[in-house]
Amino acid sequence: MLFNSLGFMVFIVVVLALYYSKLFNWTNKKRMLLVSSYIFYGLWNPPLIILLWISTMVDWTAGKKLAVETNAKKRKYWLLLSLCINLGFLAFFKYGNFLLENFNAVLQIFGTSYEAPAMDIILPMGISFYTFQTMSYTIDLYHKKNKPAKTFLDFALYVTFFPQLVAGPIVRSKELISQFYDEKKASLNQFLWGCFLLTVGLFLKVVMADSLLASTSDDVFGSDKVLNILDAWSGTLAFSGQIFFDFAGYSTCAIGIALMLGILLPDNFRYPYAAIGFSDLWKRWHISLSSWLKDYLYIPLGGNRHGVTRMYAALMITMLLGGLWHGAAWTYVVWGALHGIFLVVERLLNNRIKIKINNWNGILFALLTYTCVNISWVFFRAKEFATAKNLLQSMFFMNPEGEEILDTWAILKVIIIITVTFLCHWYMRNSSMKAKAENTNPMILGLIWGVLLFFILIAQGSGEQFIYFQF
Repeated sequence: MLFNSLGFMVFIVVVLALYYSKLFNWTNKKRMLLVSSYIFYGLWNPPLIILLWISTMVDWTAGKKLAVETNAKKRKYWLLLSLCINLGFLAFFKYGNFLLENFNAVLQIFGTSYEAPAMDIILPMGISFYTFQTMSYTIDLYHKKNKPAKTFLDFALYVTFFPQLVAGPIVRSKELISQFYDEKKASLNQFLWGCFLLTVGLFLKVVMADSLLASTSDDVFGSDKVLNILDAWSGTLAFSGQIFFDFAGYSTCAIGIALMLGILLPDNFRYPYAAIGFSDLWKRWHISLSSWLKDYLYIPLGGNRHGVTRMYAALMITMLLGGLWHGAAWTYVVWGALHGIFLVVERLLNNRIKIKINNWNGILFALLTYTCVNISWVFFRAKEFATAKNLLQSMFFMNPEGEEILDTWAILKVIIIITVTFLCHWYMRNSSMKAKAENTNPMILGLIWGVLLFFILIAQGSGEQFIYFQF
């Protein structure tokens, strides 16, 4: 079920009506939310609920054992059970065909003509998100950083909570499970702010991502022609805006819906296109994933505790696996490698050159960072390396005879939207939407809300799924 669908609007109204009715006590309301979450997920592909249920049962059982077991060897076995089941599902369903294709390619290199048949595997929606979320529960219990959930109901709801089930934020157990222990009700201000955030999220997705930018991005990255520099940059910039508005839109919707229920979810984006450097970028973009990778991959690999060489190796491995997390293709690995290289180069330069950042040079460094981000987006969006190569050559003046496929309006539209987006991110980089709203006249805020709703209603959206659903 998609947030940007009429069916979801009916769904959320029914859920809210039951949640705030006096027919149920808190335990039964949680049961209702759990059933609603399974319905929300199951309407896409009902049999795949079984995977979600198995993950829940395995990690609940492993968590209970880890909470009381004192034998170090047995504790490792329970942790390994959790990791093997979850990563096994992820490896089979997300990377099965990818591994098989590369196995066939290796055989051909050695002159073997055998080709294993492709497997018809359906990728379960959101598997990368809920797998990481439920694994963090058992890993934290193994390291004794958290307490186990009080009841199976609380844990099951933590794994399946429908606002953030499919595309995050990836929430740690200590941030969410404890919120289910006592009855939650949104105050009037919380409920209204949640409704406003849902509206903002839908506006970002339906109007900005789908209606204004998606077609230009699709035209450029779907073209088999060698393009001119203006078209290549326009398509790349369009995708940079599309993926931000799409993913930030989902996260904003999720946070808003949860807040309408009185549940708090962490921010997932903080105006990333105003980042000064890549360390700053990953504190602002997909924050829940970057913090997960830092805590459960980068630090266990050694982090910055064992010398410079090992630190850079840990950084590169983390970003390579972070790229692979996004998709089963080598283009995603290259995207991750680029971010790893950018981070390594940034740290090397910071150790040798000391620059005091101010408003004047800060915006130049932000533009440089954003330019590098767009170079990496080419590999993220391109389906094949040939497409990425042609686009990058066009973007950097290597295809002077490139063709035009975009009209003037499409190019102007992208330039205007991305310029305004960058300036808004720069203006808001040290603030938040909530802080600005609190200092805005309620009448003006209500007018803005009405305008957003108006554009959502008139947008010619086609109910496109969110980009990160495929990850």
